[in-house]
Amino acid sequence: MPFIPHTPSEQEAMLATIGVPSIEALFEDIPHNLRAQELGLDQGLSEMDVLQKLRALAAKNQTSLTSFLGAGFYDHYIPSAVDGLSMRGEFYTAYTPYQAEASQGILQAIFEYQTAVARLMDLEFANASLYDGGTALYEAMVMAARHTKRTRFVLSEDVSPIYRTMLKSYASNLDFELVTITHKNCNADLNGLTEALNDQTAAIIVQNPNFFGTIQDFTELFIKAREQKIVSIISTYPMMQSLLKTPGKMGADIAVAEGQSLGLPLNFGGPYLGMMACTKALIRQMPGRIAGRTIDKNGKTGYVLTLQAREQHIRRERATSNICSNQALCALRALIYISLLGPQGLKKTAQTGIERAHYAANRLNRVPGAQVVNAPFGNEFTIRLPMPADTMVAKLLDAGFVAGFPLGRYYEGMDNHLLVACTEKTTKESIGILAELMGGAL
Repeated sequence: MPFIPHTPSEQEAMLATIGVPSIEALFEDIPHNLRAQELGLDQGLSEMDVLQKLRALAAKNQTSLTSFLGAGFYDHYIPSAVDGLSMRGEFYTAYTPYQAEASQGILQAIFEYQTAVARLMDLEFANASLYDGGTALYEAMVMAARHTKRTRFVLSEDVSPIYRTMLKSYASNLDFELVTITHKNCNADLNGLTEALNDQTAAIIVQNPNFFGTIQDFTELFIKAREQKIVSIISTYPMMQSLLKTPGKMGADIAVAEGQSLGLPLNFGGPYLGMMACTKALIRQMPGRIAGRTIDKNGKTGYVLTLQAREQHIRRERATSNICSNQALCALRALIYISLLGPQGLKKTAQTGIERAHYAANRLNRVPGAQVVNAPFGNEFTIRLPMPADTMVAKLLDAGFVAGFPLGRYYEGMDNHLLVACTEKTTKESIGILAELMGGAL
C-alpha cells in the first residue's frame, strides 16, 4: 500500500465534503484495466525486502535489446556532462521561476534555451514549458484558432498518429473541425492539402520528416496558405533541423517538436519536452513560459518572465493556455546537449544517423521479398515485407532485436509495412545481423 498521510477520519471528512461515499467510488469512472496494478507485496516487509522485490520486478524490463524503433522517439547518445550539470541541486530542485530576484540562473537558462530553439527552427521566438511534442502541436493549433478566429484545421495523415490522436482528444469538446488528408505512398499529398484549404481554415498542419521518415519541402504549400491568411504549422524532428530546410526557410508560422532526442533518455516514455517557435506576429498567442533579457536601473543585465498571459498570473479565462507544468529541467538538458555538441556536432550526429539508415535500407532491400517504399528519407524509412510486420517483430524479439515499428497498428492496409530507425548508436554490425535475421524469418 502507498503511504497516505491522512488519517481515516480525515479521509472520511474530505469524502463527505465532496459528496462521495468512498475512495473506490471516487475512482469508479476509471476502468479497472487502466488502473495501476498492485505489486503484490506482503504486509510488514522490511525496507531491504521491499527493495529486493522491486529490483526483481524491474529486472524483467528488457533494456539490452538491439532496437531499430523510432516513430518519434530516438535512442541518441547522451554525453555524461548532461547528467552531471542538470543534476546539480540548484537546477534539479528549482521548479517555478516566478520571482526574478531569486531565480536569475534558471531564467537565464530558459532564455538561452529559447535562443537555441529559435535558431534551430530558424524562427523569431521560442518558449519553454510545453509537455511534449503532441501537446505542443495542440497548443499551436489553438494559437492558430485565436489568431485567425477560425476553427477548421487541415492536417496530413502522415503526421504522427500519436499526435493526431492527441489533437482529437484535446479538441473533442471544442468546436473544432479536423480534416485529415490521406497520405500518398508515405508522402504528404501536397495537391490534396492545397485543395482542402479555404477561407474557413485556421491552419494547415504537416510534419517533416513525416511519420514514415519521408522528407518533403512545404514551401509552396505554405505560400498558398498565407495567401488565404491560414497559419502554417509544422512538426519537426529537432536533430534533423541541423541539416534539413528549416521551418523558417519554408515559411512556417509555427514549428513544434518533441525534444526527447536532445539529451533526454527514452525512460520508457518520459518525461519529455515540447518545443515551440513562431513568428513575431504570433508571439502574443504563444503559451508557456517566455523569458526575456533586460537591463535594471543600474545598467546590469537581468532576466524576467515576460508576456505572462498564463493561467496562474493574469487574464484568467483569457489565458493563452491551461498548461500547469514547468518542463524547465528537460529544457535545461536540451540546452546543455545542444551547447555541448554545437552546430557541427549536431550536423555530424544527424548525418551519421542518415548514413546508417541508408546503409540499413540497402541491406534490407536485398532480403528476398523486402522493399523500401519511401524516398527521400533521413534516419528512418519504411519497408514492405512479404509477411505481417508485427509477426516479424515478434520473431526477432527472441534473438534480442526490435526490428522496428509495425505500421499496421495505425494505418489501414499497411500490415506488412515496418518503420525502421537508426541513430549514431546503430552499428553496421547490428544492421547486418538484422538483415540476416529477417532473411531467416522469411
